[in-house]
Amino acid sequence: MSELTRRILFAAAAIPLAIAIIWIGDAALAALLGIVAAIGAWELYRIARTGGTLPLERLGIPLAAAVPLIVHAHRLGVADASFDARPSLGDAFGSVVNLIARGLVAPFTLSLTGAAIVVLVIFSVAIWTRGVEGKPLAAVAVTVFGIVYTGGMLSYGYAIRYHPYAVGAAAGTTLLFLPLLLTWAQDTGAYAVGRTMGRRKLIPKVSPGKTVEGAIGGIVVTLLVCWVYVRFVLVPYAQLALAPTDIIIFAIVISVAAQIGDLAESLLKREADVKDSSRIIPGHGGVLDRFDSLLFVLPVAYLLLGVMLIPAPGSR
Repeated sequence: MSELTRRILFAAAAIPLAIAIIWIGDAALAALLGIVAAIGAWELYRIARTGGTLPLERLGIPLAAAVPLIVHAHRLGVADASFDARPSLGDAFGSVVNLIARGLVAPFTLSLTGAAIVVLVIFSVAIWTRGVEGKPLAAVAVTVFGIVYTGGMLSYGYAIRYHPYAVGAAAGTTLLFLPLLLTWAQDTGAYAVGRTMGRRKLIPKVSPGKTVEGAIGGIVVTLLVCWVYVRFVLVPYAQLALAPTDIIIFAIVISVAAQIGDLAESLLKREADVKDSSRIIPGHGGVLDRFDSLLFVLPVAYLLLGVMLIPAPGSR
């Protein structure tokens, strides 16, 4: 089976499943993001090991997977008095579930406190498992970075799906697909223009195949797709909008963020002298190879949408 055939078959199966899970949202979306984060963290730690650093995978991978789940639990108010499992599980068992759930989630409801606890735990484990010879500083730094880079960044997809202005599954799904589609448009536009018109190398030491013309082409295609999606999809189906000037700013910033995300992962792989983060996705390489741009795009999109997004009621 050819590489292209594997890519097409994987996309044909994965895209409808992803759309369904985003539409369902809640625990299903958090679990999907957690799985992707865990695989991404494993790939990152694999790259680091190839480069000579020994991260704490047994801590980092499950913590990366837990971040989207903790975000989901926080949205449900698991650590708050408003969360109550007793109506569905009965008074006795429900009270036990309430106590356990709040105890697990409460330390992470304040992001700074949760981050501090995680870093202290990882550092403490490194004392015994790495020692002086195991480069503990590098091990702790890479482990924490892997959690933030994968689980932390992907969690912004959950946050966009449940943006305060996105009322209902249709609106939340439509809104989340805006940064997803623009990331794909940027990659496609940059690749097509770079292959046909590319002359000047962008950063050859990091990614020899990328060109200045491709970068500009990616921005132009992202602008066009953003305007079309906002005008004909986001406004009528989510009743949400961006002002004309904000469409331009949003598209340009998202395109630049996607390109930097791609370059960032290329930099990590080049340092370790590896071609792909893994071969786990048929025809596509690894999770980081496919989601590198999105890891930068999601938090940037969340920040911009918090400032630019406006309700457009009655636009259907």
